[in-house]
Amino acid sequence: MRVGVVGLIPSDLTQVDAGAIAHVRSLGFQGVSVVVGQPGTVGPAVLRRVSQTVVDGGLTVAQINGQYPSLVSADPALRRAGIAGLVAHMASARFLHAETLYVRPGGLNPGGPWWPHPAHHGQEAFDRLVESLRAVARAAEGEGVTLALEAHAVSVLDTPERYGAAVRAVGSPALRVNLDPVNLIGSIWDAWRPQPVFDRLLGQTAPHIVSAHWKDYTVEDRHVVHIAEVPLGQGVIDHARWLGQLHAVQPATWVLIEHLPPERIPAAKAALDLALRQAGLRWDDRR
Repeated sequence: MRVGVVGLIPSDLTQVDAGAIAHVRSLGFQGVSVVVGQPGTVGPAVLRRVSQTVVDGGLTVAQINGQYPSLVSADPALRRAGIAGLVAHMASARFLHAETLYVRPGGLNPGGPWWPHPAHHGQEAFDRLVESLRAVARAAEGEGVTLALEAHAVSVLDTPERYGAAVRAVGSPALRVNLDPVNLIGSIWDAWRPQPVFDRLLGQTAPHIVSAHWKDYTVEDRHVVHIAEVPLGQGVIDHARWLGQLHAVQPATWVLIEHLPPERIPAAKAALDLALRQAGLRWDDRR
């Protein structure tokens, strides 16, 4: 497995320089996630320069992450726009030589792609997502781009079983999985006993995993259930066990730390490295 980070390079890609990449490398990371915003926001010249800067600094673009309309919208025009947006991001992925293109399913809540909506858990939304993903995957096959699909308990992909079913229904070698175990912790019972959730996730998606977003969580002391993300090593997860299991099924996976401010990333990386050593493993040094 290789280790990368989300959110440590400048969001304004014109500001990505050798110093920024050297800082990432100095923390022991091997890859970065590059955020590109809406389709067409960043031109080819900037993307090519970023790609070369990353390579010259000894890193890899592990993942590209762009914005686009919902793939599950009840409005066919919006779904077509979402598909077109992802197809446009495939060109950016090629310019960056990115190993994966991050895919979010989107949703029906106007507040954002990861906010809840009751219809997310029905069959109609699931069927619309599969239809959209089939179109995106066909394009990705032609472009030689690997898609990394993420799930969440409040999204259409709300359980490990629905997650796996969607990937199998599309049936494309281009559609792979961006594993994010914390996202599938959907109840207080799951929160206190997360191991069965992780086991189900691997059971459903192991052949398709290419990347993983790695974080931690805790249950807050509040009068209704609040499951909150916390820095790595400060929560509930047995990271050594999970990393060992992930390595056993997909030893080439990217493990990407995310959702932390820059000042907390070094400690999170140290905690992740410790867990990897406890699992009897080390990061793959290949590029």
